[in-house]
This record gives sequence, C-alpha cells and structure tokens, in this order.
Amino acid sequence: MDEILLNIEGMTCGHCVMTVTRALQGVTGVKKVKVDLEKGIAKVKFNSKEATIESMINAVVEFGYKATAV
Repeated sequence: MDEILLNIEGMTCGHCVMTVTRALQGVTGVKKVKVDLEKGIAKVKFNSKEATIESMINAVVEFGYKATAV
C-alpha cells in the first residue's frame, strides 16, 4: 500500500472536505482518504497498481479544486 500527501487548494468548509474525500474515494485503487481542512492537505493510501497520482489529482480538479502532490 502506498501513501501520498496532496495539497488541496480552494477548500473553505466541511462540505469541501466531504467533496474532496468522495472525489478521491471514487478513484479505483484508493483505499483510505483523510482530508485536513486547516492544513489544506489530503492523505491518501492507495494501490499503485490500480491508482495513479495523476488520476487522483484529476478527480479533485473535476470538482473545482486544485491539487498537487507534496
């Protein structure tokens, strides 16, 4: 199991956290997501054989947020 931190820009509230969490959970291969609103990050555990960093970033961007790998 791999783990990555993503910087998430544009989150302002709990609803944003839920949206980003759901977006990341929707990526095949993502196993666990923890989003921290105050720090503006998402910690993602995933199977690198199924999920790519690019696919996770794209999922977040689709919902109007900016994501970059730390």
